[in-house]
Parts: sequence; structure tokens; C-alpha cells
Amino acid sequence: MQLLKNKIMEEGKVLPGNVLKVDSFLNHQIDPALMQAIGDEFAEKFGQSGLTKILTLESSGIAPSVMAGLKLGIPVVFARKRKSLTQNSALYSASVYSYTKQESNEISVSQAHISGDDTLLIIDDFLANGQAVLGLLDIAEQSGASVAGVGIVIEKGFQPGGDMLREKGCRVESLAIIESLENSRVTFKEAVNQ
Repeated sequence: MQLLKNKIMEEGKVLPGNVLKVDSFLNHQIDPALMQAIGDEFAEKFGQSGLTKILTLESSGIAPSVMAGLKLGIPVVFARKRKSLTQNSALYSASVYSYTKQESNEISVSQAHISGDDTLLIIDDFLANGQAVLGLLDIAEQSGASVAGVGIVIEKGFQPGGDMLREKGCRVESLAIIESLENSRVTFKEAVNQ
């Protein structure tokens, strides 16, 4: 997706440890026009998949998911990283390790919001080692829902997450795949989606 790649080149910052900082438009401050275009792209890629809901992870997955949900006309469910007082004990839960934050979180979704009748699209902002997506896939499996695919805004193609998910048979559609962040420079890879 050229619009996204342009935004990464213009505003993204490469930090030590192979971290790409995109907080000016994706995961702190949000560019609504870009999110709308991202949502449209995911809707185009997965619109014929019989989707009933989108599943994402708070908080950075919410904006692209809501825009895709709006375009597709389906609800968005997000896994919480912290249990709220209003969440009852009927939860699907999974443990997820964050590469960027270097910590594990227990994520959870109310059993009232996804079931075996659902066909899900999983959306997340980044794919590096695949831990967040694995946690969401675990929750989907616990619910009995089927997963039509995984939509990723930015994939770090030099880390193992994308290959691992594709080898497991997951349909992964990434809008921008980073081949390298060496020498503080972003290099894109051509799409390898299946």
C-alpha cells in the first residue's frame, strides 16, 4: 500500500533494537484519513470471506480495525490487556509477549462477544515475532470461531512472525512489509502474502 509506505518513509523513525516508531500516525497520534484508507484496503482484501467480526488487540489495533469494520459493516471486538471491573469471569484469555515493551500480558475477550458462529478477521498494527496474533488465534480457537485471515498494517519481514504464521496455514495480508531497518533506513520488501 503505497500511501502507507510513503507515510512510514516521511514520519517513521528507526530506533535501536530494530524498532520502527510510527507514533505520529498509527500508535499514539492517529491519522484518520490514513486509517480510513487502511480499513478500505483490508475490506477489499477480505470482503468476500464471510466475515462476521473483526478481532484485534488494544490499543493500536483498534483504529485500523474500526475503519475496516465500518467499511465491512461488522462489529470490532478488541482483546483487553487489563481486566476491567465490568468484565465478568466468562472470558477467553491468552498470554502474549510484547517485543516492543519486553513484557507479557494476559489478554482477554468476553465470551459474550465471539462464538463458534463467528468468522473472524484478526487485525493488528505490527507483526514481528507473531506473539500477539498467536494470542488472538488462541482466543479464536477457544471460542470455536473460524479465522478467515490476519490483516497486518506493518510487518517486519526480517523477523520470524510472518513466516511462522504462513507456515501454519494462516492467510496473512500485510499492507507494508519491512525488509530491513539497517543503518536507520527503512527498506520495503515486495508482498509475499498468500
